[in-house]
Amino acid sequence: MESPRPGSLAEVVLPVTAGWRLLFVPSRARELAAMLGGSIMVPPVVAAPLLLGALVAAVLSGNSLCWGFFWVLLALTVVAVIVLAVAMMYVTVSLKVRWIEFRPLGTPAQVVIARFLRSSTMVMADLQRVVVIERLSLGQRRSIKVVLHTGSETVECEPGTFAPFSRVDAQALTGWLTEQLGQVEVAVERQTEVKRDFLRPDEWWTRSYTAELWRVSVGEVDDMAARRGVEIYRYTPRAGAMSSPGTSVTVYDPGRAHDVAEELRAERAAGQAADSTAGPGPAEDDATDSR
Repeated sequence: MESPRPGSLAEVVLPVTAGWRLLFVPSRARELAAMLGGSIMVPPVVAAPLLLGALVAAVLSGNSLCWGFFWVLLALTVVAVIVLAVAMMYVTVSLKVRWIEFRPLGTPAQVVIARFLRSSTMVMADLQRVVVIERLSLGQRRSIKVVLHTGSETVECEPGTFAPFSRVDAQALTGWLTEQLGQVEVAVERQTEVKRDFLRPDEWWTRSYTAELWRVSVGEVDDMAARRGVEIYRYTPRAGAMSSPGTSVTVYDPGRAHDVAEELRAERAAGQAADSTAGPGPAEDDATDSR
């Protein structure tokens, strides 16, 4: 049997008796526990302000109507927890892909897709292409998945909660898949999706944060944003709309602002490299000649 692949793929590319296994969910129990925990916590967190307000009103007033409203709201929260938990468990068990295998070793002829309670097998001739999709936001990875395209369906394979697959290098993964599937003439592609639709103004950057990222003074931000094509949004916060109607806040599009930060970093690095490779100045030449 061949040894596991070295590097970052070693934890997700595993040799088995029949072939190579690509692991997305290491533990069924841990994944189900994570899904169940998340579904249990979301409704109470969302409903907490209403529940707290209703409880305070009921305690202070002692009104039976207020108490009735509180108990109804509490019951609805419990129902929401149950419904969401059942839905999340159903989706996880029925759709989540635990692993896929290419069988046999060397020249794979089959692809086995294992979900939580069942597995299916397709012949390699039915597999048209494989796409590695990496989603980025402000230069940081947000998710990665492998998509299998067949003639009749699309199978999306995403890493489980805290799974090693979520940290694997996309280029290395694409190279490994190409190595395995290229000899059976299955196309492997790599795609990158960059998030650009940031919620305005909540997710947009303030002037001070943008200045710190660009390493410029606060007063230079607007001029630089205009020159570099960074979209600006000015608004009056709700808190100050009544007390200070003339006060406005300026925020900047994070997507383009992040690109500008990378451009400035590259320009500064190039400038420093040019300075370090430049010859001695006139004063140094004169000193050399005098010696």
